[in-house]
Amino acid sequence: MSKKDKHIDPIPDDFSNYEEAAKFWDTHDTTDYPEYFEDVEIKAEFQKRHYEIEVDEAIMKILQKQAQKLGISVTRLVNEILRKQTSKVA
Repeated sequence: MSKKDKHIDPIPDDFSNYEEAAKFWDTHDTTDYPEYFEDVEIKAEFQKRHYEIEVDEAIMKILQKQAQKLGISVTRLVNEILRKQTSKVA
């Protein structure tokens, strides 16, 4: 069946809830409704890179307690510790 011969259901004016909308879009292809597409302009920038490392559970518990005591996030605490340690090496 060609795209011309394909029956395309109209998009309902309203959906009573998210589940109803999800059911509709689970069984329909958005590319069949190009008249509803809008061009949008976006600007995206990478702010930072994040790295994931494994930390021993006992160390993590100590870091969490220390960060809570200082009123800062564990991420900030770890970054401060690493900055101090790496500045000694560099």
